[in-house]
Amino acid sequence: MARMTEEEAWALSDHFTNNEYTLGPDGSDWLTQREMLRFGYTNTTINYLVTKAAALHKTPAEIINELVNKEIAAASI
Repeated sequence: MARMTEEEAWALSDHFTNNEYTLGPDGSDWLTQREMLRFGYTNTTINYLVTKAAALHKTPAEIINELVNKEIAAASI
């Protein structure tokens, strides 16, 4: 594996120093995507949830809740 150059290291350091990250169970960032894999979601499902959530400015958990509520509503008709 290639080593990181000093410029790349400083750029990465600046990125993480100057940006605020929220880590949590709502799937709001890359770390929790890995958590979703652990819970059995497929990569396709994770990509869909993250993309949809970003487009709608919601969390993946909110997208899942909406999908489940739609299924419940459809089943009760």
